[in-house]
Amino acid sequence: MRSRIDSGEKALVPYMTGGLGDWVTTVGAIASAGADAIEVGIPFSDPVMDGPVIQEASRRALEAGTTPGSVLDELSTADVGVPLAVMTYANLVYRFGWDRFADALVVSGVSGAIVADIPLEESEPWCAAADARGVETIMLGAPTGSDARLRRVVVRARGFVYAVGLLGVTGERESLAETSSEIARRLKAMTDKPVLVGVGIGSPDQAAEVCEVADGVVIGSAVVRRALETNSPEAVGELVGEFRQAMS
Repeated sequence: MRSRIDSGEKALVPYMTGGLGDWVTTVGAIASAGADAIEVGIPFSDPVMDGPVIQEASRRALEAGTTPGSVLDELSTADVGVPLAVMTYANLVYRFGWDRFADALVVSGVSGAIVADIPLEESEPWCAAADARGVETIMLGAPTGSDARLRRVVVRARGFVYAVGLLGVTGERESLAETSSEIARRLKAMTDKPVLVGVGIGSPDQAAEVCEVADGVVIGSAVVRRALETNSPEAVGELVGEFRQAMS
């Protein structure tokens, strides 16, 4: 991802819910369609950051018997050729154990993690465990954050900084929120680390628009909706290819 950004291009990081249908094959299709990295959601019963599309995907995965362990076990077999990160919630990681969870990510070939609801002020136990094992903790920067707080976020961030494009849960929107470009601009003024915008980007055109400022995008609900509606890894790959083309 860094090499693409350094060459003046934009990074694309799609999201897929672990345990949803033939999800490992879908992850492979996403990689083949031009993703620079892939975010895999570990389903949780109280996904406070996620909107209805990803909530529904998590519900289906949990009802099918998906567990954190099963997602990580299957990821260990996914040889997709791009870096993998997981996204989940603090209660799940805490229950697993900070050190044990970080160890499990390494064994599964996962290089990054987003723990969406852990406050910066309470993140050190997890971050220390992750840092010690070479797992990159991707931190969230919100539009409501003060400059002082966002500076602490970018210092703590590893891999890239996740710029939250708008207030609210994940999901597609009819138009790109003004806050998407604004938060990207603020964060880029504070760090040389890549700044990728996620939340509220629903179309290839919106991705291209925000990439006029940001270094790339994270695409979640649009990808998961395609997976829910089609149950087809190929169809998901086609959508990711449309985002890749629009950002080129």
